[in-house]
Amino acid sequence: MQLIDSSAKISPLAVVEEGAQIGANVEIGPFCVIGKDVKIGAGTKIHSNVVIQGVTEIGEDNQIFQFASIGEINQDLKYQGEPTKTIIGHRNRIRESVTIHRGTVQGGGITQVGDDNLFMINCHIAHDCRIGNRCIIANNGTLAGHVTLDDFVIVGGMSAIHQFVVIGSHVMLGGGSMVSQDVPPYVMAQGNHARPFGVNLEGLKRRGFEKATMHAIRNVYKLIYRSGKTLEEAMPEIEQYAKSEAAVSLFLAFFKRSTRGIIR
Repeated sequence: MQLIDSSAKISPLAVVEEGAQIGANVEIGPFCVIGKDVKIGAGTKIHSNVVIQGVTEIGEDNQIFQFASIGEINQDLKYQGEPTKTIIGHRNRIRESVTIHRGTVQGGGITQVGDDNLFMINCHIAHDCRIGNRCIIANNGTLAGHVTLDDFVIVGGMSAIHQFVVIGSHVMLGGGSMVSQDVPPYVMAQGNHARPFGVNLEGLKRRGFEKATMHAIRNVYKLIYRSGKTLEEAMPEIEQYAKSEAAVSLFLAFFKRSTRGIIR
């Protein structure tokens, strides 16, 4: 079986270990190290000085810039060399010095990244994180182990997210945020510790949300944060909104997954 496609362009100064699977039109720059259990999909470009190790699958048409480290041994002291994985989807842009660590057995065994994400310079994505699609993590953003980012999340520069935190879809975290509890969908938050500051209306407009839908989302936000009701007391009204506006259902699905309590 041919493991390196004949159309791949690999610098003679790169180290590609025997067993690595390299797809069509992949480019690998000088001084890269690609481990034996790595699989790289078609059209992905890997710039110089990138290290990809472990059982790592990278999809198609990604751009991985210099000094990134992907699939390396994680920083969890419980890790004992088990064959855990790193899985990255398609069309991601992984900028300089980004680190994405492999999973742990205790966390399900996989660190997973979806499609069309942008990870800016010096981001860290720890073991067992799950990142959806079209997320942006700005410079020096840090995700601790087991963090979940749903789709369309923006994490401002110099922000840090605590272990096991869930960030809902369409959330925008301002720069320098310290996030220790879960953030519901559509919310803007910032601070140390992060607090809610309204609905991410500008982001929703850019993504084509209808006015009626945004109005319903804003009403749910008011129920959660301004009505004086507990989340349990507000839930029947949120369920009613979800019957007429499908976008509100994201709140209900989020609350079922939330374990750390939501930011206040």
